[in-house]
Amino acid sequence: MNSLEASIRNTKSRGEINSLRQKGEVPAIIYGGKEENQKISLSKKQVKYLIDQENFLSNIIDLNISGQSIKVLPREVSYDILTDDPIHIDFLRIVKGAKIIIEIPVRFINNEKSPGLKRGGVLNIVRRKIELKCATENVPNELVVDLDGLEIGTSIKISSISLPENVKPTIQGRDFVVATVAAPTVFKEPEKPAEGAEGAEGAEGAEGAEGAEGAEGAEGTTTDSTSKEGGDKAPEGEKGKEEPKKDQKAPAEKK
Repeated sequence: MNSLEASIRNTKSRGEINSLRQKGEVPAIIYGGKEENQKISLSKKQVKYLIDQENFLSNIIDLNISGQSIKVLPREVSYDILTDDPIHIDFLRIVKGAKIIIEIPVRFINNEKSPGLKRGGVLNIVRRKIELKCATENVPNELVVDLDGLEIGTSIKISSISLPENVKPTIQGRDFVVATVAAPTVFKEPEKPAEGAEGAEGAEGAEGAEGAEGAEGAEGTTTDSTSKEGGDKAPEGEKGKEEPKKDQKAPAEKK
């Protein structure tokens, strides 16, 4: 159980409360039971230390006020919107026999001893906190779930959690699920084609294309050469000769 030193405060105005906060104090109030509400102040440094710890709102705190010990339960904390520092706390006085409704966190232990989790199962947490109705003097700090021996497909229900005496969940009439050990979800990726095969096919295709282009080019060159050189050009020895015209007579030979 945590403890805090507290002082009685007699602040009556907003200015006096702000002055108290500037001195590093957090104003608070204790209510509940047959006694009157009691105004107190606490050290902001000590309060922030307890708030940073887990389960502050479900832990019973022992307040030491002028040598008198009072057990209280934090019910609400107000924070500064700029600095996020606590600026006011409401405490519920613990009175024997009084009933309260409170949310208690769930803690899971022995994860490494669960065969289902060892085989790749997943712990699916349905409820991280459970609302309970209990006596103020019997408020549990947390609810513990032991995962030892749990296989895949196991559902952890509220009936499997040990609750203190006179402590009951506010949800009645059904055995609700707190967590399950679910099967792993595996996504199979499609197989990728071998890079070597793709490269070989690409190379063969490129070679075939180049060969075809080369053949076409060679054929075109041969055809052009034949038509230009062989067909259009006359032999060099026949250059300058003219064939006689059919109507023209040959000159008579001189005697």
